[in-house]
Amino acid sequence: MSTPTAAPRPTLASFWHDLPREGRLMLSVVVFEFLGTGLVLPFHVVYLHEVRGFALSDVGLLLGLPPLAGFLVVGPGGALIDRLGARVIVLTVLSLLIAGDVLLAFAETLPVAGFALMLSGIAFGVSWPAFQSFIAAVVPPELRQRYFGVSFSLLNLGIGIGGIVGGVVVDVDRAVTFQGIYLADAVSYLPSLFLMLVPLRHVAGRVQHDADAVAASGGGGYLAVLRRPAVAPLMVLSFVSSFVGYSQLNAGMPAFARAVGEVSTRGLGFAFAANTVVIVLLQLVVLHRIEGRRRTRVIAVMSVLWSLAWLLLGASGLVPGTLGATLLVAACASVFALGETLLQPTIPALVNDLAPDHLRGRYNALSSASFSLAAIIAPPIAGALVGHHLGNVYIGLLVAGALVCGALAVLHVEPQLPPAVNGVRQPTTADAEEPAFVPTPTGVPAGTLESSG
Repeated sequence: MSTPTAAPRPTLASFWHDLPREGRLMLSVVVFEFLGTGLVLPFHVVYLHEVRGFALSDVGLLLGLPPLAGFLVVGPGGALIDRLGARVIVLTVLSLLIAGDVLLAFAETLPVAGFALMLSGIAFGVSWPAFQSFIAAVVPPELRQRYFGVSFSLLNLGIGIGGIVGGVVVDVDRAVTFQGIYLADAVSYLPSLFLMLVPLRHVAGRVQHDADAVAASGGGGYLAVLRRPAVAPLMVLSFVSSFVGYSQLNAGMPAFARAVGEVSTRGLGFAFAANTVVIVLLQLVVLHRIEGRRRTRVIAVMSVLWSLAWLLLGASGLVPGTLGATLLVAACASVFALGETLLQPTIPALVNDLAPDHLRGRYNALSSASFSLAAIIAPPIAGALVGHHLGNVYIGLLVAGALVCGALAVLHVEPQLPPAVNGVRQPTTADAEEPAFVPTPTGVPAGTLESSG
């Protein structure tokens, strides 16, 4: 009698072959869509202040509207995903993003600009749970981790190319150049809109709610979801990782680098470029290395890397205004990027493998809300600490917080996760002709395509 052996680790070369046609179509438009995002992402402040002439204080309020709007709508959005299906919500998101870009391109007054940014904020608030739920309906569980990783790499490639092109094209003395990049961003969403309307119109329609499954889950409300095993600690992990991670990379890191490390704006641009390059070059390699390993342990490794990254940022304050400070900030962004390649494939896969089909929208909405809440409160905290010359306290907070991520993942989330949800492949017998089917928590293959009717 043959003994069970560990399943061979899938190769990335087999990923495209194994991926369903619908998943291939979705990946095919990622670079183009986020190229548009890269065009406008670095230039919101420049456009609103220097081109449209709004006061910096007003610009700050304007740019605070999108995350606030997104946070307020993510809860109802998750419920609508579970009620109407992910595809309908994705179509709404894409339509709002296009409308927001077009309106912002021609916004000459504060109310118009504010309304445009509100539309974009509402769209972005619902986009994460909508797209994650849609992907889960298309991509089977055993491929999701690799899908999320590959998508993240392509996303960064698009943003990087867009940022370079935008920097070459825009001219503050010619408003039409900024209008052009916002309209180009709107156009970048059209391929995804076409996919949803034509070749993917049969995917992720209205979810069939099985009465027994709903009863077994304790109902469909958010409180019932939070009471389910592993959900609450996973959401806390998402919040902490956002607070000490992306929220600081986008706000706190530049503030510290400028105020304490005295790094030039060009040096900051170099650091963010290094971050993108590391992700694009290493994501596929990292995906192969983490395949079949416990996702919680992968997050623990990420936490150590992020701690090192923030220590490198803190070291830039020891040699302010020098080339060494610039290189240390670039090293911080690079090491942080390596941690990103570990985090991005794992958290979305954990959330969607844990979620039953009829609650998938709510699971993803909770994860998105946890991330967004951290993004709202982290910049003021970072600004207060750096602004009051408490840079050492700030770095210590980030280092400790990053290590807390690893402890949460291993000590609190992992014990509550089924091995398959945590990324552990089930053993197969040596003479098995086909890999064993691993069901989702509801016993229904999550890759099953649902008719939209």
